[in-house]
Amino acid sequence: MFRRLKPFQLVVDVSIAVVFFLIATPVELVINGQSPVEAALGPPGTVLAAIVIAVLFSGALGVRRVSPALALGLAWAGALMQVGLGRAPSFADLAIFGVLYATAAYGSTRVYWTGFASAILGAVVITLYLTTGPLYASGGLSWETLPNALMMLVAAAFALGLSWTVGALMRTAVRARANREAQERAEIQAAAEQERVRIARDMHDVVAHSLTVVIAQANGARYAAAADPAAAVGALEIISSTAGAALADVRLLLTQLRHSQGEGPQPTLADLEELYAQVRAAGVPLRVDVDPVPPGTPPAAAQLAVYRILQEALTNALRHGARGVSVDVRLSWFPDRVEIAVRNGLAERVPVTPDPIRGHGIIGMRERAQLAGGRLEAGADPSGSFIVSAVIPIGGAA
Repeated sequence: MFRRLKPFQLVVDVSIAVVFFLIATPVELVINGQSPVEAALGPPGTVLAAIVIAVLFSGALGVRRVSPALALGLAWAGALMQVGLGRAPSFADLAIFGVLYATAAYGSTRVYWTGFASAILGAVVITLYLTTGPLYASGGLSWETLPNALMMLVAAAFALGLSWTVGALMRTAVRARANREAQERAEIQAAAEQERVRIARDMHDVVAHSLTVVIAQANGARYAAAADPAAAVGALEIISSTAGAALADVRLLLTQLRHSQGEGPQPTLADLEELYAQVRAAGVPLRVDVDPVPPGTPPAAAQLAVYRILQEALTNALRHGARGVSVDVRLSWFPDRVEIAVRNGLAERVPVTPDPIRGHGIIGMRERAQLAGGRLEAGADPSGSFIVSAVIPIGGAA
């Protein structure tokens, strides 16, 4: 029932109510043509009634934002007291406009519509009181006075309804602003989540591939250390270069996490040869077939998707592929798409299922393909080979 306001808002509302009371009380005392001194010397009920009416309307104005429902009740009490005592409208009645505004702007749904009904009902009460009341009755309501009564009803309904309508517009504006701010926060959170997912995907691609190459080279160096020291030295050099490149990529990704900045340099087709060299250096026979070749320079998004998919597919081949079995890579560049196919033998027989090997690698490859507007399938065939096939649109095909 009560709304929470900031301290300065409470101070402002109380100050307005006090000033309003100081102005409304003398006006109420002279409402019947008496000066404040004459009203004070007159019947005690006159002074008390003026003070009570001023207090009711001033109180309604003071609590209009804290409790619009209470403010509306106080305003109705003051208005009915005026009508019951047969007093003329006065300065205190101006508080009604502020109260109706508050019911529409700050009230609950029930108070909102109660304020609307009060505006209509108040216009009817004012019209009847001014046309048939004890102070303003001039023959009562008749066919001769009906036009004036209708004009008075329209004017009262317009004035009271305008206050309520302005409050309703303010309520709509506040809600629209709140919805817009909530939507902006949601968009920022969604963008941040997408960025975290992208960085996590890049981190997985970089770390998984680099560590796989490092492990393969370390094992080879360990076995060749005694028989062929030169091969061991070469393996250590590959480990050093691979680890250094991975460290640079990880540092770049961590920098993007710490600071809001654009993406760093992304791999392109020119980096594929280095990727192939790392796989061959790990002791895996690799056959690459590019037919047809790229028509011109493919879009950067397509180049990045192709590189990351091949990187993950070759990493999986290093991890799970059978030793000594070649890995076949085929790239077919068409004007509207590029088709990727990677085939390798598995170290162990894997049942043929829709998704035989689950993990971040295959999920990441699918996400890469989907982000580029394409699709990817991965699974084992009856011969025991594991196949990764993807189609990435180029240009307007996405």
